[in-house]
Amino acid sequence: MKIASVVGARPQFIKAAPVSRELRQHNEEILVHTGQHYDANMSDVFFAALDIPAPDYNLGVGSASHAQQTADMMKGLEDVFEKESPQFVLVYGDTNSTLAGALVAAKMGLPLGHVEAGLRSYNRSMPEEANRVVTDHVSAILFCPTPGAVENLRQEGITRDVHLVGDVMYDVALQSAQAARSRDTLARLGLKAGDYILATVHRAGTVEDPSTLRRIVDALVLCGRTVVFPVHPHTRKNLEAFGLWEALRSKVLAIDPVDYLDFLALLMNASKVVTDSGGVQKEAYFFGIPCVTLRDETEWLETVEDGWNAVVGTETEDILDAIANFNPEGIKSKSFGDGHAAEKIARVLDRLG
Repeated sequence: MKIASVVGARPQFIKAAPVSRELRQHNEEILVHTGQHYDANMSDVFFAALDIPAPDYNLGVGSASHAQQTADMMKGLEDVFEKESPQFVLVYGDTNSTLAGALVAAKMGLPLGHVEAGLRSYNRSMPEEANRVVTDHVSAILFCPTPGAVENLRQEGITRDVHLVGDVMYDVALQSAQAARSRDTLARLGLKAGDYILATVHRAGTVEDPSTLRRIVDALVLCGRTVVFPVHPHTRKNLEAFGLWEALRSKVLAIDPVDYLDFLALLMNASKVVTDSGGVQKEAYFFGIPCVTLRDETEWLETVEDGWNAVVGTETEDILDAIANFNPEGIKSKSFGDGHAAEKIARVLDRLG
């Protein structure tokens, strides 16, 4: 079977890595990169570190408004699908690349599979929430990472061809942990294990409002801890535009984005993680690193229910309190699968061929 896989952003490169390997055992995969993350440090290094096959197409869309970016992706994907005539389309997660792939597949009558289906934050003001809801409702096959995701779909009346496969990011984390530990990441940055906080900030709702971004910067600057902050290009652009860049750099180790293995090394050796990323919340949970989430809600409720994720919003004092006092203990009881989600996805699709 010929399968068109659509990716475009860092989390999707990570998710696609194990799935592509499994799909290609019995299928022909056409890998399409929308170019949503186009900076080399946000794209090329992930393909190299995770040994992902080079994209067959790179649409080179780049940054724009949500509507313009999605429209440009849809036009490019339509051209690719018309040329390649795939029998199935596979999308990942909740980005504009996900939505574009889903809408084009639906318009062209192509069956669609959604990896990481069923997640809900129940905040419709988040673009990611709209993307994942629409994608789920036009998908023919839904691959869910957790039992909670299956239940969310059931409540929306979606029960057919729903598969609980586990989380493909858990697959990658397990497969990559040893390679990450062998990296000299900490030595290169002059860090000691357990002696720093890792921060990531990139969501539009976080970085595009000057007052919100200022409150977060104030917390990172005032927390009294060593903070390592790989800065997303869009985040840096706004930090500079809002006059926050120099204040941040004076107290925080602000570095360029790093590849997946370096990031995993930083995460596994951090004392805490401060983030607005859904994927990083999970990765912190996988390795038992306390996570402080800079949002008012999360789609990864399992990490909160188990006590390892504090969702604190973006007020400076709340962030500072969590950095100082959030110290979870005990076991991690929630399931993200058995590390074989990609194999299960591929086997379901093999049966279609």
